[in-house]
Amino acid sequence: MPPNTPDLTPAALEGMFAKEFAEAFASMGMFNLAVFGKTGSGKSTLINAIFGQDVASTGVGAPVTRGLMYYQHPDGFLGIYDSEGFETGTSGNAILAGLRSLIAADAAKPVAERIHAVWYLVRWSDRRFESAQEQFVRELAGMGLPVIIVLTQVPTRAGEIHPDALALADHINSLHLPVSPDGHVVLTNALVDQFSDSPVYGLQTLLDATYAVVPQAAERALTAAQVVDVSRKKKEVATIIKQAVTVAMGIGAIPVPFADAAVLVPNQVTMIARITAAWGLPPSKSRSLAVAGSVVLTGGATMAGRYAVTSLMKFIPGGAIAGSAISATVAGTLTKAVGTAWSKVCEFAWNLPDSDREAFLSGPEVTSKFTSFLGKGTGSLEKK
Repeated sequence: MPPNTPDLTPAALEGMFAKEFAEAFASMGMFNLAVFGKTGSGKSTLINAIFGQDVASTGVGAPVTRGLMYYQHPDGFLGIYDSEGFETGTSGNAILAGLRSLIAADAAKPVAERIHAVWYLVRWSDRRFESAQEQFVRELAGMGLPVIIVLTQVPTRAGEIHPDALALADHINSLHLPVSPDGHVVLTNALVDQFSDSPVYGLQTLLDATYAVVPQAAERALTAAQVVDVSRKKKEVATIIKQAVTVAMGIGAIPVPFADAAVLVPNQVTMIARITAAWGLPPSKSRSLAVAGSVVLTGGATMAGRYAVTSLMKFIPGGAIAGSAISATVAGTLTKAVGTAWSKVCEFAWNLPDSDREAFLSGPEVTSKFTSFLGKGTGSLEKK
């Protein structure tokens, strides 16, 4: 027998969404990044390029040790340890001493609450890497922290990297420092230079290097927080949809009468919440999204509305389902269609400017976009 039919009154469904959104966002965890570099090395610019905004200017900050502040991104996926005004020497030694105490204290905490990666920034135009900087990096690595040295603001012309930047990178590489990837420097330019016309580059390489050292417990948060690699977000979403399809097919293993199709809804709610979190959309808008989700899932006898069920059932292999029963195949197909459509809604929102995204997530267009994407999805099934 199928599970008991859930309460799908608007209030109950909205409450179900609110609970699942809260759990989905909480389960993402936190990616904690420490960023060091001399004044003017471009920390804020690089963080903004990878994560979409300068966390130090938008998040909530608190001192954690001498010379080091911890800023938490408002969306809750990202934490930044920032050493504003950092220089090597006395101030660097104070930070290292504080870090040792911090890491010792963090050893008793869950992995998700520790420092997961370190970016050590070197401005290419300094044209030198001092012995004090080398020692600082070795000290960081000696604490067990995964360090990535990033050469910043590196100019190019016609695709060729400035020779002085290459020379500096080669020098640092020759020191055989215990850094990732493979002891090599990552060269970047995070902002288009209007004067030299140097393009943005190296961000994907830096992100890949960061993923390579991040513990599994922080990978999902990093995927949600970063804005460089949309393919990683889509891969995470595909996994979520696949899991939901498996659950739906289990529900439909004993054919569910069309009138009882509401038993599929809780699984769809969980899927929608997890997809939203994977895209890194703001938890602050979960209330608005819960309302939107409850609307799109009460459009008919099932989560996508009667029109979607009627359209999809015609394109299941073997033709229409006898007796209007929703089998495992139909339940899985419906789930995939809904998940794909909702992911497209999230992608649409993610690509909007911040101000427009806020308005979209709080307005009725979420519902109309979902319906539009769902309709296109059923059309693609018909062509198959």
